[in-house]
Amino acid sequence: MNAMVVRAAERHRQTLQTSGMVREEAFQADNTWAGVAYNAPRAVSGWHHHGDHESTIYVLSGRIRIECGPGGGIVLDGGPGDFLLVPPHEIHRESNPTDGTTEIVLVRAGQGAVVVNVEGPA
Repeated sequence: MNAMVVRAAERHRQTLQTSGMVREEAFQADNTWAGVAYNAPRAVSGWHHHGDHESTIYVLSGRIRIECGPGGGIVLDGGPGDFLLVPPHEIHRESNPTDGTTEIVLVRAGQGAVVVNVEGPA
């Protein structure tokens, strides 16, 4: 892959989705996936993981809550300017505990399936 710029209007939603959120892919390279995601006010996503990918999340606007760990008992909260890290195979779900839309930037490093939707937490 060559160096490039992906404009906002060039992102697309033809990527695997999880209920409760909308992902827009900017690009997918051999070992990297990058894009943005939106959580509507008070939305809670379905449980999922990102296979062998490590996920770095940067919060642009709003608040994000990630539930993970045994039974979903670990809770991570982030706001504008915060970074969150989700390790490979970590079953989790995102939620937006506010009345405004949450927008996050996602960068995933790894190979294989980028999203694996599952029934519930481990």
